Amino acid sequence: MYNQCIIKNTQIGDIKMKEIKKVVLAYSGGLDTSIIIPWLKENYNNCEVIAVSGDVGQGTELDGLEEKAIKTGASKLYIENLQDEFVTDYIWPTLKAGAVYEKEYLLGTSFARPIIAKRIVEIAKAEGADAICHGCTGKGNDQVRFELTIKAFAPEMQIIAPWRIWDIKSREEEIEYAEAHNIPLKINRETNYSKDKNLWHLSHEGLDLEDPANEPQYNKPGFLEMGISPEMAPDEPTYITIHFEKGVPTAVNGEEMDGVSLIKYLNEVGGKNGIGLNDIVENRLVGMKSRGVYENPAGSILFKAHDVLETITLDRDTQHYKEIVAHKFAELVYFGQWFTPLRESLSAFVDKTQETVTGDVKLKLYKGNMINAGVTSPYSLYSEDFATFDADEVYDQKDSAGFINLFGLPIKVKAILEAERNANK
Repeated sequence: MYNQCIIKNTQIGDIKMKEIKKVVLAYSGGLDTSIIIPWLKENYNNCEVIAVSGDVGQGTELDGLEEKAIKTGASKLYIENLQDEFVTDYIWPTLKAGAVYEKEYLLGTSFARPIIAKRIVEIAKAEGADAICHGCTGKGNDQVRFELTIKAFAPEMQIIAPWRIWDIKSREEEIEYAEAHNIPLKINRETNYSKDKNLWHLSHEGLDLEDPANEPQYNKPGFLEMGISPEMAPDEPTYITIHFEKGVPTAVNGEEMDGVSLIKYLNEVGGKNGIGLNDIVENRLVGMKSRGVYENPAGSILFKAHDVLETITLDRDTQHYKEIVAHKFAELVYFGQWFTPLRESLSAFVDKTQETVTGDVKLKLYKGNMINAGVTSPYSLYSEDFATFDADEVYDQKDSAGFINLFGLPIKVKAILEAERNANK
């Protein structure tokens, strides 16, 4: 059926086929991008396809990728190691902001797309490409994240989005097309979850997860990849102490680590204790709801620890206002608006708040739970002398009466005046 999948028109939007001679493809080696290579060559006059993979911590997913890309028709494959930059310039700013989309999603896919797209633009310019292609669906968020980044760095570049113009309508039909073109796949019809993996997280979508009534198969062998379910975790807790410098984690249990190593270590420790499983129905940018299951051991630990540290290092007003900023920051990241003046401005505010977010947070990990076990900071605003329930000599409790009288004056005045009006009726 899908021996050929030709687009019907000779011109799609502003993209004229005859003008497309070289295309740079955002390539993961997954189902979508694997079939896009032959599809591009079939539909754009046998154009040259240069594949680009951004290494943001996919691990073994990159094994054999070059051979596969060339075998399916690409002229070459770039594998760009972006892990350090990913952590320093994207993960840490989001962590410092405390940005979580809709209370639970730690933005693992969201902030990985801008860094990959930015590097793709750089390669496309260096290669003299006519267009950039991505395999994002017309229903999803990633199309926006990729294309907004491309527009930010190469506004003149043509963009090809096959899912918006070809006749393929489902992953089942994608598999048929791949089989017809002898494209090797690591999945089959039974294991065809849509997954995205990087250093920060692993997402699962599709199949039985499309029905929110279905419980994720956490205990099924092979479903979880970064850890185990809480009920299979050890019966003994694991204690960890994380050190932060100006909001950035720099050491675990007294051992200093670079960002990549620290996240990998916490993924291992957290995964063994069933930490970081999130089952979410989220609101996509395009308007529909989507259900996803996420594995995020290190991210969950770090967001928890960072939040705990801020409770003793930020004053009340800054802490509360930062919660508002965090909400907006998360939306910007989720919506693909990383390279915008507002995101950069919010990061400047966040960096100012983090000047005193230095200290140590101890957590107890136990069967999926993260339990506070102590926090210290040289910039702590917590004073036992003031907060104690025992006798003290630093706080005169009589002072509170005057404060309450002033604080409650508007309420009192309103009540008095309403009573007078009611009496005169």
